Amino acid sequence: MFRPSVLEEVRPADIPRRQIIENDRSFSWITQKVCGIVEGRTPTWWWVAFIICALIASFTLMGLIYLVSTGTGVWGLRNPTFWGWAIVNFVFWIGIGHAGTLISAILCLLKQKWRTSINRAAEAMTIFAVICAGIFPLFHVGRVWFGWWLFPLPNSNAIWPNFRSPLEWDVFAVSTYGTVSVLFWYMGMIPDLATIRDRVPMIFEERLAGAKTALQKTFEKLYFGFRKYFYGILAMGWRGSNRHWSNYEMAYLLLAGLSTPLVLSVHTVVSFDFAVANLPGWHTTIFPPYFVAGAIFSGFGMVLTLMLPLRAIFGLQDLITQFHIDCMCKICLATGSMVGYAYGMEFFIAWYGSNPYEGFAFINRAFGPYAWAYWIMISCNVITPQFFWFRWARENLWLVWILSCFINVGMWFERFVITVTSLANDFLPSSWDYFSPTIVDVFTFFGTFGLFGVLFLLFIRFLPLLAFAEIKSVSKQADVHGHH
Repeated sequence: MFRPSVLEEVRPADIPRRQIIENDRSFSWITQKVCGIVEGRTPTWWWVAFIICALIASFTLMGLIYLVSTGTGVWGLRNPTFWGWAIVNFVFWIGIGHAGTLISAILCLLKQKWRTSINRAAEAMTIFAVICAGIFPLFHVGRVWFGWWLFPLPNSNAIWPNFRSPLEWDVFAVSTYGTVSVLFWYMGMIPDLATIRDRVPMIFEERLAGAKTALQKTFEKLYFGFRKYFYGILAMGWRGSNRHWSNYEMAYLLLAGLSTPLVLSVHTVVSFDFAVANLPGWHTTIFPPYFVAGAIFSGFGMVLTLMLPLRAIFGLQDLITQFHIDCMCKICLATGSMVGYAYGMEFFIAWYGSNPYEGFAFINRAFGPYAWAYWIMISCNVITPQFFWFRWARENLWLVWILSCFINVGMWFERFVITVTSLANDFLPSSWDYFSPTIVDVFTFFGTFGLFGVLFLLFIRFLPLLAFAEIKSVSKQADVHGHH
């Protein structure tokens, strides 16, 4: 067969692939490491963190009880800023929830094997963030007991939702996204839950042998009896047969395909809340891609914020390696640069469109009464991710964690700037006012971090933190050819 001589001269470089799992860990080590988090005794730090988060979450509960009993006037909603913190916090939490499904679905379809070490925690983060997000539009309606009117259910009053409202589109987009995310998360956990179920008798024998009194033995019997049925029900009869694995992989692939467009659609629909309004600073076609990039940016920022401490606490350095951190930092760099580009394009379009109201809206953002918020946003979202160009920054875990916290702060301020600056200075200067949140606003939002923390701590304690069945499939031991 003829081969051009140039092919003989060109020798492709043999670039070694980075290890996804370090130190050639065996299947049993991976199982023991991840299951040990669920099976071991509850550490003291977990109880301390849980109590603190529960106390913080009580702020949201008290704020919502006060809101329902008094009225939405206790939130800082007044003319012309009728949305205020409710929509800011809603968009912020929905954005946080983007990384989980992105890592699981899109990276799964793209066959990115590094996703296996972080997808489970990111999916859990998605679900808990969507729960926190749902609080704000639900209570924003005032009479929360009529929240079911948002759904197109037949009723005796023949009252139907306003399908022309983008807020109604949110109901369908977010509820669909939340439902599919829960199914995807649960589907992926079934093999791991079955492993934990099968290990219950072994752990029970160890704990029973260590029990000294009759009371301790009785407690262990009751506790592990409950664990056996709890994980047995969740595992849905999984026995690891070839048919089970075949059905599982097909279902997982179908859910990944179903989830992928939802990642792009849900925040696109959320951006329509603003983009379809004829208000300077909102009425722009760049919002859908800009919001999606920002959501992925904030989602990966939150994944880094959560996973770096857990990696250190549970000693997961061999499973969540520097390679995983590098990949997440690079995604933050890419999406953060997209967000910075969108900020610049907004100013360019305002100037190029020659609309005086549009021009004023953006000059007012940068140099008006909310300039402090705008420049915090620019500092955190545009300057912060640029550190990730440098390897020394990506390998300094303390710096990565601090920068990821800045990203989360900056993305909250982005939603604040978009919402408040346009509403507080609308077409009628007579209605202009400086928006300030009330104490109920602040405490209700602050409490959602406690709620998120409570849910995430319960997840760590009772469900597998990492998808160890998937991790085993990308380990060196699973490769019959001895390489990845």
